[in-house]
Amino acid sequence: MKILIVGCNGQLGRDCQTAFGARHELMCLDLPEIDIANPDSIRTAMEQFAPEAVVNCAAYTRVDDAEKHPELCHRVNALGPQYLAQACEAIQARLFHISTDYVFDGLRPLGEVYTEDDTPSPLGVYGATKLAGERPVLAYARGTVLRTAWLYGATGPNFLLTMLRLARRQPPQPIRVVNDQHGTPTWSWRLALQIAHLLEVDAPGLYHATSQGSCTWFVLARRFLEAMGCSVEVVPITTAEYPTPARRPANSVLDNRNLKRAGLDVMIPWEEDLDAFVALNRESWLRRVQS
Repeated sequence: MKILIVGCNGQLGRDCQTAFGARHELMCLDLPEIDIANPDSIRTAMEQFAPEAVVNCAAYTRVDDAEKHPELCHRVNALGPQYLAQACEAIQARLFHISTDYVFDGLRPLGEVYTEDDTPSPLGVYGATKLAGERPVLAYARGTVLRTAWLYGATGPNFLLTMLRLARRQPPQPIRVVNDQHGTPTWSWRLALQIAHLLEVDAPGLYHATSQGSCTWFVLARRFLEAMGCSVEVVPITTAEYPTPARRPANSVLDNRNLKRAGLDVMIPWEEDLDAFVALNRESWLRRVQS
Protein backbone atom coordinates (compact mmCIF):
# COMPACT_ATOMS: atom_id res chain seq x y z
CA MET A 1 0.00 0.00 0.00
CA LYS A 2 1.19 3.53 -0.75
CA ILE A 3 1.01 5.53 2.49
CA LEU A 4 1.65 9.23 3.02
CA ILE A 5 2.78 10.05 6.57
CA VAL A 6 2.23 13.72 7.40
CA GLY A 7 4.13 15.09 10.37
CA CYS A 8 6.78 12.42 9.91
CA ASN A 9 9.42 14.07 12.10
CA GLY A 10 7.46 13.90 15.36
CA GLN A 11 7.71 11.02 17.80
CA LEU A 12 4.63 9.24 16.41
CA GLY A 13 5.57 10.02 12.80
CA ARG A 14 8.99 8.46 13.24
CA ASP A 15 7.55 5.36 14.86
CA CYS A 16 4.99 5.06 12.07
CA GLN A 17 7.81 5.06 9.52
CA THR A 18 9.40 2.09 11.28
CA ALA A 19 6.12 0.27 11.88
CA PHE A 20 4.90 0.62 8.28
CA GLY A 21 8.13 0.56 6.31
CA ALA A 22 8.60 -3.18 5.89
CA ARG A 23 5.16 -3.77 4.35
CA HIS A 24 4.29 -0.53 2.59
CA GLU A 25 5.65 2.09 0.22
CA LEU A 26 5.98 5.34 2.16
CA MET A 27 6.14 9.04 1.42
CA CYS A 28 7.12 10.90 4.59
CA LEU A 29 6.59 14.66 4.77
CA ASP A 30 6.76 17.41 7.38
CA LEU A 31 7.19 21.16 7.41
CA PRO A 32 8.30 22.84 5.19
CA GLU A 33 7.68 20.15 2.54
CA ILE A 34 3.99 20.02 3.41
CA ASP A 35 1.73 22.40 5.33
CA ILE A 36 -1.64 20.86 6.15
CA ALA A 37 -3.08 24.33 6.75
CA ASN A 38 -2.47 25.03 3.04
CA PRO A 39 -4.76 23.12 0.62
CA ASP A 40 -2.37 23.72 -2.29
CA SER A 41 0.48 22.13 -0.34
CA ILE A 42 -1.63 19.06 0.33
CA ARG A 43 -2.77 18.87 -3.28
CA THR A 44 0.80 18.94 -4.54
CA ALA A 45 1.80 16.02 -2.32
CA MET A 46 -1.28 14.02 -3.33
CA GLU A 47 -0.62 14.55 -7.03
CA GLN A 48 3.02 13.64 -6.64
CA PHE A 49 2.49 10.40 -4.70
CA ALA A 50 -1.15 9.35 -5.20
CA PRO A 51 -1.36 7.61 -1.80
CA GLU A 52 -3.87 4.91 -0.97
CA ALA A 53 -3.81 5.99 2.68
CA VAL A 54 -2.78 9.12 4.57
CA VAL A 55 -1.73 9.06 8.24
CA ASN A 56 -1.88 12.51 9.79
CA CYS A 57 0.53 12.84 12.72
CA ALA A 58 0.80 16.62 12.35
CA ALA A 59 -0.76 18.80 15.05
CA TYR A 60 -0.33 21.90 17.16
CA THR A 61 0.23 20.25 20.53
CA ARG A 62 1.56 23.08 22.72
CA VAL A 63 -1.48 23.14 24.99
CA ASP A 64 -0.61 26.28 26.94
CA ASP A 65 0.58 28.24 23.90
CA ALA A 66 -2.71 27.41 22.19
CA GLU A 67 -4.47 29.74 24.62
CA LYS A 68 -2.31 32.60 23.32
CA HIS A 69 -2.38 31.58 19.65
CA PRO A 70 -5.89 30.23 19.00
CA GLU A 71 -5.92 31.14 15.30
CA LEU A 72 -2.71 29.22 14.55
CA CYS A 73 -3.93 26.28 16.61
CA HIS A 74 -7.23 26.30 14.70
CA ARG A 75 -5.49 26.39 11.33
CA VAL A 76 -3.39 23.31 12.10
CA ASN A 77 -5.75 21.24 14.25
CA ALA A 78 -9.13 22.06 12.67
CA LEU A 79 -8.59 23.31 9.12
CA GLY A 80 -5.67 20.97 8.43
CA PRO A 81 -7.71 17.77 8.91
CA GLN A 82 -10.54 19.31 6.89
CA TYR A 83 -8.23 19.95 3.95
CA LEU A 84 -6.74 16.48 4.24
CA ALA A 85 -10.20 14.90 4.27
CA GLN A 86 -11.18 16.84 1.15
CA ALA A 87 -7.99 15.84 -0.64
CA CYS A 88 -8.39 12.19 0.37
CA GLU A 89 -12.00 12.13 -0.77
CA ALA A 90 -10.97 13.45 -4.19
CA ILE A 91 -8.81 10.35 -4.78
CA GLN A 92 -10.66 7.97 -2.42
CA ALA A 93 -7.65 7.50 -0.17
CA ARG A 94 -8.11 6.33 3.41
CA LEU A 95 -7.37 8.92 6.10
CA PHE A 96 -6.12 8.22 9.63
CA HIS A 97 -6.12 11.19 11.98
CA ILE A 98 -4.80 11.40 15.55
CA SER A 99 -6.87 13.18 18.19
CA THR A 100 -6.71 13.54 21.95
CA ASP A 101 -8.24 12.92 25.37
CA TYR A 102 -8.43 16.72 25.72
CA VAL A 103 -11.73 16.69 23.81
CA PHE A 104 -13.26 15.75 27.21
CA ASP A 105 -13.58 18.03 30.24
CA GLY A 106 -12.36 15.37 32.68
CA LEU A 107 -15.17 15.92 35.17
CA ARG A 108 -16.15 12.24 35.23
CA PRO A 109 -15.70 10.68 38.71
CA LEU A 110 -12.47 8.76 39.25
CA GLY A 111 -12.86 5.12 38.38
CA GLU A 112 -15.08 5.91 35.40
CA VAL A 113 -13.79 6.13 31.83
CA TYR A 114 -14.70 7.87 28.60
CA THR A 115 -15.85 5.83 25.61
CA GLU A 116 -16.38 6.83 22.01
CA ASP A 117 -20.10 7.22 22.75
CA ASP A 118 -19.56 10.00 25.30
CA THR A 119 -20.19 13.62 24.32
CA PRO A 120 -16.98 15.70 24.17
CA SER A 121 -16.72 18.96 26.10
CA PRO A 122 -13.21 20.43 25.80
CA LEU A 123 -11.85 22.81 28.41
CA GLY A 124 -9.58 24.92 26.23
CA VAL A 125 -8.44 25.95 22.78
CA TYR A 126 -6.32 22.87 22.13
CA GLY A 127 -9.12 20.40 22.89
CA ALA A 128 -11.69 22.48 21.00
CA THR A 129 -9.57 22.66 17.86
CA LYS A 130 -8.79 18.95 17.98
CA LEU A 131 -12.50 18.18 18.29
CA ALA A 132 -13.21 20.46 15.32
CA GLY A 133 -10.60 18.54 13.35
CA GLU A 134 -12.26 15.20 14.08
CA ARG A 135 -15.56 16.16 12.45
CA PRO A 136 -14.54 16.42 8.77
CA VAL A 137 -12.50 13.22 9.05
CA LEU A 138 -15.43 11.28 10.51
CA ALA A 139 -17.77 12.81 7.93
CA TYR A 140 -15.61 11.24 5.20
CA ALA A 141 -16.65 7.64 4.56
CA ARG A 142 -13.03 6.42 4.59
CA GLY A 143 -11.89 8.47 7.57
CA THR A 144 -10.60 7.10 10.87
CA VAL A 145 -9.97 9.09 14.05
CA LEU A 146 -7.86 7.68 16.87
CA ARG A 147 -7.96 9.50 20.19
CA THR A 148 -4.88 8.90 22.28
CA ALA A 149 -3.40 10.36 25.47
CA TRP A 150 -0.20 11.22 27.33
CA LEU A 151 1.95 10.24 24.36
CA TYR A 152 5.67 9.64 24.77
CA GLY A 153 8.31 8.31 22.40
CA ALA A 154 12.02 7.93 21.85
CA THR A 155 12.55 11.18 19.99
CA GLY A 156 10.64 13.55 22.30
CA PRO A 157 10.14 16.18 23.50
CA ASN A 158 7.70 14.77 26.01
CA PHE A 159 6.91 14.54 29.73
CA LEU A 160 9.34 11.69 30.37
CA LEU A 161 12.28 13.51 28.83
CA THR A 162 11.44 16.59 30.89
CA MET A 163 11.40 14.47 34.05
CA LEU A 164 14.77 12.94 33.22
CA ARG A 165 16.35 16.32 32.60
CA LEU A 166 15.02 17.59 35.92
CA ALA A 167 16.28 14.49 37.69
CA ARG A 168 19.80 14.98 36.31
CA ARG A 169 20.15 18.54 37.56
CA GLN A 170 23.18 19.36 39.66
CA PRO A 171 22.92 19.78 42.53
CA PRO A 172 19.93 17.40 42.80
CA GLN A 173 16.59 19.02 43.57
CA PRO A 174 13.18 17.53 44.38
CA ILE A 175 10.77 17.34 41.43
CA ARG A 176 7.21 18.50 42.08
CA VAL A 177 4.67 16.61 39.94
CA VAL A 178 0.88 16.89 39.75
CA ASN A 179 -0.90 13.98 41.41
CA ASP A 180 -4.58 14.79 40.82
CA GLN A 181 -4.78 14.45 37.04
CA HIS A 182 -5.53 10.92 35.84
CA GLY A 183 -4.87 9.51 32.38
CA THR A 184 -3.10 6.79 30.46
CA PRO A 185 0.54 7.04 29.33
CA THR A 186 0.79 5.73 25.78
CA TRP A 187 3.98 4.78 23.95
CA SER A 188 4.03 6.21 20.42
CA TRP A 189 5.51 2.94 19.13
CA ARG A 190 2.50 0.98 20.43
CA LEU A 191 0.14 3.51 18.83
CA ALA A 192 2.03 3.15 15.54
CA LEU A 193 1.51 -0.63 15.75
CA GLN A 194 -2.20 -0.01 16.36
CA ILE A 195 -2.43 2.16 13.26
CA ALA A 196 -0.51 -0.46 11.27
CA HIS A 197 -3.06 -3.06 12.40
CA LEU A 198 -5.97 -0.86 11.28
CA LEU A 199 -4.32 -0.36 7.90
CA GLU A 200 -4.81 -4.08 7.30
CA VAL A 201 -8.61 -3.91 7.69
CA ASP A 202 -11.43 -1.75 6.37
CA ALA A 203 -12.88 -0.30 9.55
CA PRO A 204 -13.26 3.48 9.41
CA GLY A 205 -14.73 5.43 12.31
CA LEU A 206 -13.87 6.72 15.77
CA TYR A 207 -11.58 4.80 18.11
CA HIS A 208 -9.96 5.42 21.46
CA ALA A 209 -6.39 4.14 21.31
CA THR A 210 -4.49 4.33 24.58
CA SER A 211 -2.61 1.81 26.65
CA GLN A 212 -4.51 -0.16 29.28
CA GLY A 213 -4.88 1.16 32.82
CA SER A 214 -4.30 4.64 34.22
CA CYS A 215 -2.22 6.65 36.66
CA THR A 216 -1.35 10.22 37.61
CA TRP A 217 1.57 12.28 36.34
CA PHE A 218 3.24 11.80 39.74
CA VAL A 219 2.93 8.01 39.59
CA LEU A 220 4.24 7.99 36.02
CA ALA A 221 7.22 10.19 36.87
CA ARG A 222 8.16 8.13 39.93
CA ARG A 223 7.97 4.80 38.11
CA PHE A 224 9.88 6.11 35.10
CA LEU A 225 12.70 7.66 37.12
CA GLU A 226 13.05 4.55 39.25
CA ALA A 227 13.34 2.45 36.09
CA MET A 228 15.97 4.87 34.77
CA GLY A 229 17.98 4.46 37.96
CA CYS A 230 17.55 8.07 39.09
CA SER A 231 17.49 8.48 42.87
CA VAL A 232 15.72 11.80 43.09
CA GLU A 233 12.84 12.86 45.33
CA VAL A 234 9.51 13.17 43.50
CA VAL A 235 6.97 15.24 45.42
CA PRO A 236 3.21 14.97 44.73
CA ILE A 237 1.37 18.29 44.35
CA THR A 238 -2.10 19.42 43.28
CA THR A 239 -3.08 21.08 40.04
CA ALA A 240 -3.79 24.25 42.03
CA GLU A 241 -0.15 24.29 43.11
CA TYR A 242 1.01 24.22 39.50
CA PRO A 243 -1.20 26.69 37.60
CA THR A 244 -0.98 26.73 33.80
CA PRO A 245 -2.60 28.94 31.12
CA ALA A 246 -4.68 25.98 29.87
CA ARG A 247 -6.94 23.91 32.11
CA ARG A 248 -6.20 20.19 32.15
CA PRO A 249 -8.87 17.47 32.53
CA ALA A 250 -8.72 15.83 35.96
CA ASN A 251 -9.85 12.44 34.65
CA SER A 252 -9.25 11.81 30.97
CA VAL A 253 -8.98 8.03 31.08
CA LEU A 254 -10.21 6.58 27.78
CA ASP A 255 -11.59 3.10 27.15
CA ASN A 256 -10.75 1.50 23.80
CA ARG A 257 -14.29 0.16 23.53
CA ASN A 258 -14.65 0.28 19.76
CA LEU A 259 -11.29 -1.40 19.15
CA LYS A 260 -12.18 -4.13 21.63
CA ARG A 261 -15.61 -4.71 20.13
CA ALA A 262 -14.08 -5.08 16.66
CA GLY A 263 -11.31 -7.37 17.92
CA LEU A 264 -8.70 -4.84 16.77
CA ASP A 265 -7.15 -3.67 20.05
CA VAL A 266 -3.37 -4.28 20.25
CA MET A 267 -2.73 -1.97 23.20
CA ILE A 268 -1.25 -3.41 26.41
CA PRO A 269 -0.88 -2.17 30.03
CA TRP A 270 0.99 1.12 30.27
CA GLU A 271 3.41 -0.28 32.85
CA GLU A 272 4.58 -3.02 30.45
CA ASP A 273 5.14 -0.55 27.65
CA LEU A 274 6.99 1.86 29.93
CA ASP A 275 9.33 -0.89 31.09
CA ALA A 276 9.99 -1.93 27.49
CA PHE A 277 10.57 1.68 26.49
CA VAL A 278 13.12 2.19 29.26
CA ALA A 279 14.91 -1.05 28.39
CA LEU A 280 15.30 0.14 24.79
CA ASN A 281 16.15 3.77 25.44
CA ARG A 282 17.77 4.08 28.86
CA GLU A 283 21.39 4.41 27.75
CA SER A 284 20.70 6.68 24.79
CA TRP A 285 18.47 8.97 26.88
CA LEU A 286 21.04 9.24 29.65
CA ARG A 287 23.61 10.29 27.06
CA ARG A 288 21.09 12.68 25.56
CA VAL A 289 20.52 14.63 28.76
CA GLN A 290 24.27 14.78 29.45
CA SER A 291 25.11 16.31 26.08
